[in-house]
Amino acid sequence: MTHPLLDRHRATLDGALSAIATRGYWTPYPEQASPKFYGEGASEVRRQAVQAMFGQRFDLGQPGVGGWLAGDRSPYGVDLAVQYAVCDPEALIAAAMAAMPAWQKLGVDGRAGVCLEILDRLNKASFEIAWAVMYTTGQGFGMAFQAGGPHAQDRGLEAVAYAYREMSFVPREAHWEKPQGKNPPLVMKKNFEVVGRGPALVIGCSTFPTWNTYPGLFAALATGNPVIVKPHPWSVLPAAISVRIAREVLRENGIDPNLVTLAVVDRPETTQKLATDPRIASIDYTGGSAFGSWLLQNARGKQVYAELSGVNNVVIESTDNYKGMLRNLAFTLSLYSGQMCTTTKALLVPAGGIDTDQGHKSFDEVAADLGAAIDKFLSDPATATAVLGAIQSPDTLKRIEQAPQAATVVLASRKLDHPEFPKAEIRTPVVLKADASNEAAYMQERFGPISTVVAVPGGADALAALSERIVREHGALTVGVYSTDASFIDAMTAATQRAGVALSINLTSGVFVNQSAGFSDFHGTGANPAANASYTDSAFVASRFRVIQRRQHV
Repeated sequence: MTHPLLDRHRATLDGALSAIATRGYWTPYPEQASPKFYGEGASEVRRQAVQAMFGQRFDLGQPGVGGWLAGDRSPYGVDLAVQYAVCDPEALIAAAMAAMPAWQKLGVDGRAGVCLEILDRLNKASFEIAWAVMYTTGQGFGMAFQAGGPHAQDRGLEAVAYAYREMSFVPREAHWEKPQGKNPPLVMKKNFEVVGRGPALVIGCSTFPTWNTYPGLFAALATGNPVIVKPHPWSVLPAAISVRIAREVLRENGIDPNLVTLAVVDRPETTQKLATDPRIASIDYTGGSAFGSWLLQNARGKQVYAELSGVNNVVIESTDNYKGMLRNLAFTLSLYSGQMCTTTKALLVPAGGIDTDQGHKSFDEVAADLGAAIDKFLSDPATATAVLGAIQSPDTLKRIEQAPQAATVVLASRKLDHPEFPKAEIRTPVVLKADASNEAAYMQERFGPISTVVAVPGGADALAALSERIVREHGALTVGVYSTDASFIDAMTAATQRAGVALSINLTSGVFVNQSAGFSDFHGTGANPAANASYTDSAFVASRFRVIQRRQHV
């Protein structure tokens, strides 16, 4: 018999398994923040529930509590002051180890069923999570709901589906019979047990505390491992709500809730201590390259799945929809103020200009028209505040202020006021332009709403070569190309395959280079310096478990 929770959610799992095989559009979690899906008045009820947490202790009942810490920082200027337990790392790891055997015995079906139930509960709490994401990250509410809720849940479910598929390839038992000629055959019964590698540490980022956390969380859980979630200190609340829901489901099903714990730390050394503890078997990390590189160098003997910084770029060789291209790029560069790991940072344009459906456009015209398109797109204050959100980090504000020192300013950044949050730090994008020889202006990731239009001398080959070099040397999660020349698109396809990065071609409508669809798009490739793993493929789950066999004569 299968586990009752797997029976309850079988249709969801089957749908996910089909989706990862066909890569078409599919989701069980509606992305529309509509009462039709989530209940009448759910948004306001959940918003009040989140606000009721402000200034209170968020008690998960975890072991090893040594104090309480309020770390969330709201880019909207809201005083959150939620207090979280600071737990002894030794106590969390010991509790994880103690919870692992029973989780192991639950088997592949049981673990998948429990993970599916957790995801279902997370989906029902999408409004609560969305408000927590908005308050802590600075995302506009629409994006916080989609990216923090259903889209993050999609990625978690995708990890469960891959894990279930890979583990299901291993039979539970086998009858082995080897002929021996005239002698009786050798007959054995063999059993194969899928076991987790050991406790997983999932280190979250400040800007996408659920979207970048759920893949590692559910990949590790489904494959038989306990998980310690270490959120970014500025964005704890969404992770805390997620962990609370997971622990509730575990407890209700007779499973030790310490299988999933929250590690809120009061000093960086604690994270390093967790990461290097010999009992930690895997680490998922999203964030800056400095700490990511430290993990890769120092967390030896562990599986480290790291998404780091990169220089995403778009090559503009020509277009037959100039206005559509500019509108698409304007949205791409504005969305969440460029605080996404997929946002375009360098736009490579021939120094001699491009051919378009509106005639030939010089390099300076392309740069100026892009700036004008952004200005037009953000001219309505309501649209601007909803799309831009707020700036999450003081370091990003500093980068925006210093950006004009790097190159010529095409579009200056402006500070906008938010009608509901007067303390919100909202900035419009800054667009620069530079010659390709000025590599300091564009050969690095300036996280935030900062991009550079680069004048590239030479022909089409030079454009493709520079794009490929950027990815090879600095990494990228996304590359885009605009061209009416099929042979050039082929050249860009070859260049991106060599460099190991995803390519988007001639996007002019409602799909954008910095967006990634669960069950269809692979987020990252693991083939360039920006990331050594992908959300989600078989490699993301397969090394999190091992097969232990036993055999005996029959």
